[in-house]
Amino acid sequence: MRVVIAEDLLLLRDGLVRMLTDTGHDVVAAVATASELEAAVAEHRPDVSIVDVRLPPGFRDEGLRAALSIRGREPRTPILILSQYVERVYAAELIADGQGAVGYLLKDRVTALDDFLDALERVAAGGTAMDPEVVRQLFARNTGDQGIAALTAREREVLGLVAQGLSNSAICAELVLAPASVEKHIGNILTKLDLPPSDDTHRRVRAVLAYLNQ
Repeated sequence: MRVVIAEDLLLLRDGLVRMLTDTGHDVVAAVATASELEAAVAEHRPDVSIVDVRLPPGFRDEGLRAALSIRGREPRTPILILSQYVERVYAAELIADGQGAVGYLLKDRVTALDDFLDALERVAAGGTAMDPEVVRQLFARNTGDQGIAALTAREREVLGLVAQGLSNSAICAELVLAPASVEKHIGNILTKLDLPPSDDTHRRVRAVLAYLNQ
């Protein structure tokens, strides 16, 4: 994959460059600011960009706002956000358009190389990759929703894995369930969240958004 990295910490930026290069990927730009990120994406059109939420000069949400700006112009531009902490509003806003090709991971996940590369490849392919801790905190804010409240513990667990971007087969492996059981749980989730079949909207995405709705 051709990758752009936006990370202000030199050691982490160089570490990401080396890790991706060593695993066969091409880092076409490694920058430290939001403006440099936008310019690099426009110039190189990478397969995926890795973006820190907080970038100079304010170290608040410059990276996230740049990512949203990029996706505002090109909605399916693949972007994987890295953050030191769970920024719940940012995470919900990032996936609120339901377009896919987005991810949000905590920085300590980078050390789990296989999981990090899997998330990166999933985002580049147009899927989603949400950190389990991000999903847990976002879900915790929506326990009052009637449809969500009707879900069983197992159904909530399955939807949590859907939100992380796992396929049905990956959920089967994670929970040691038969494919038919996972399909039944997802069917029940969609029914309880009142998401009938639709030709123009992916119901799995809408189910996740129902959980993350502010």
